[in-house]
Amino acid sequence: MCSENQKLNTINYLKKIVCFLLLLGALQSCIPELRHTSTKKLELPGAFKSGGDTSSINLVDRKSFFPDKKLLALIDTAMARNFDLQTATQQIEIMRGGLVLAKGNRLPDLSVNTSAGIRRFGFYTMDGVGNFDTRFSPNLTSRQNIPDPYPDFAPMLMSTWEIDIWNKLKDRKKAALSRMLASEAGRQWLSTQIVADVASLYYELLELDAELGILKRNIRLQQDAFDFVIIQKEVGLVNELAVEIIHAQLLSSKEKQLVVQQLQLTKETVLNQYLGRLPQAIDRDSSLLEATLPAMLNTGVPTDLLNHRMDIIEAENKLLATKADLQAARKAYYPSFNINAFLGLQSFNAALLLELPASLAYNVAGSLSAPLLNRRQLHNQLIHSGAEKQTAYLNYQKTLVNAFAEVYVNLNLQNNISLRFEQKNMEATVLTKSISTSIELFRTGRANYLELVNVQRNALQAQLELVKIREQQFSTSIQLYKAVGGGWK
Repeated sequence: MCSENQKLNTINYLKKIVCFLLLLGALQSCIPELRHTSTKKLELPGAFKSGGDTSSINLVDRKSFFPDKKLLALIDTAMARNFDLQTATQQIEIMRGGLVLAKGNRLPDLSVNTSAGIRRFGFYTMDGVGNFDTRFSPNLTSRQNIPDPYPDFAPMLMSTWEIDIWNKLKDRKKAALSRMLASEAGRQWLSTQIVADVASLYYELLELDAELGILKRNIRLQQDAFDFVIIQKEVGLVNELAVEIIHAQLLSSKEKQLVVQQLQLTKETVLNQYLGRLPQAIDRDSSLLEATLPAMLNTGVPTDLLNHRMDIIEAENKLLATKADLQAARKAYYPSFNINAFLGLQSFNAALLLELPASLAYNVAGSLSAPLLNRRQLHNQLIHSGAEKQTAYLNYQKTLVNAFAEVYVNLNLQNNISLRFEQKNMEATVLTKSISTSIELFRTGRANYLELVNVQRNALQAQLELVKIREQQFSTSIQLYKAVGGGWK
């Protein structure tokens, strides 16, 4: 008889397991399919240009890259005081808190609950009749009689624990970790951008300083020419038209000087904002044309960008986070297994609360739950997670393309600008020399005022263009340094 009962119990147990598996299969089959936009995986070429260098990248820190000590001091100030960087640091702390929470969700939750209360049952209720009846039981001592009204004292340790049988909580932890790593990489990429922006603004200020110096020198020459042509008019050597043309050229140069001075003020203000301070004068070198260019870089191969560009690392970690989110969203359809327990003391008499083991109370219960109906929220979360994963993947591909393009363009631009600077420097030298020649010819009557104006205008234009090209040399070096992932160390 005993063996027959055991067989029946075993069969019933197996039936329950089969039903559970069938239910699980049914739930899994109800998970909706997601639509994804097919995107071909991006393959980076072996070099940035045909016949290009394929050796490893030689990233240097900013102190080795920038030779200007005053610029380095400004960058250090920006690293310490920039508001966006400080905000990004706090964002990392937020993500770190999310990681701590995700880790804690995999552990049992333990809490202390102390309760005290009093209750009176109605006389014509099951509890009221039962409690009254127990007073006449010969099996109870006087200390076991239930008082009316009924007090309850219960200090308890309580615990809940979800057993992560499907690794759903582990996936959420992976997502939180990836987001924290993404936020750290994002801050480092922001640092790179700020270093590049501060350096670019610094050299733009040097460019404006050089333009202002050129304009002031030309204004002095034009003023001398204007004074001289007035004398010539008084003695009848030139007419009023010559005076007006040279005067107009002088006024144009003075107007340009005002424009440059205003640009200086604007650039200084923007740079001070990067430094996290109110507008003030920027300490800087005086000559852009004599300033030393930043160190030359070996850009390495395109795949080096995967390890050095912080925006690529940020996009990669965001993609990993969305993948883990999608896995967790799928597993939300599976049953959850929870354990609830409490351990403590309980008594209707506070004086008897510490009597052990008589006042000891505990409970352990396991529960298995699975969503059956009204799963629209789960469907929505799954679709949302799938779309976020696809978006993160497209953003990762886009970041790769942008990174390659930035290095490719600036690498070619660097060589082109060097050649342009050489040509423009020779042109400016010739035209600058021609100013004194034209003035001498004009004074001796062998050149007219139109030739003088033409020469001065062309020389001024060439000198200003030379300064702009020189600034572009610095800007291209800075942008290339940023494009290969430098600047944040």
